[in-house]
Amino acid sequence: MWIVEQVEKDLVAAMKAQEALKLSVLRMMKAALMNKKVERGKDVDDAEATAVLRMLAKQRRDSVEAFRKGGREDLAEKEESEIKIVEAYLPAGASDADIDAAVEAAIAETGASTAKDVGKAMKAAMAKLAGKNADGKRVSEKVRAKLGA
Repeated sequence: MWIVEQVEKDLVAAMKAQEALKLSVLRMMKAALMNKKVERGKDVDDAEATAVLRMLAKQRRDSVEAFRKGGREDLAEKEESEIKIVEAYLPAGASDADIDAAVEAAIAETGASTAKDVGKAMKAAMAKLAGKNADGKRVSEKVRAKLGA
């Protein structure tokens, strides 16, 4: 419950400080967390709240990519600043060394050796990185590089 409470507390502080961007992002985060609560029918714990916030950050990253392709640098920068606010509530991201170690262990554990085994290796690597806020895209790139896919 820490994340949900912190978002609500920071929402009030942003209102008082009249920080428009932060207020907007916090409202979006609170709405997503409330939707998850309604969907489950009970309070959201920190693990689920983290998953919701990761999803919001990923959506923003995808938007940044789309805006850059469309030549809308102004909107891409706005989305990037929103990502920073959302990521402030997430645990620290996994480092490249953590990802490399998890990928090596997953490949050894699953016996993956070809491009067909990417799915098995990805599943094992993501399980090893659970709770470390690892970006699935980065993990996938590393798995594919190791397997030559």
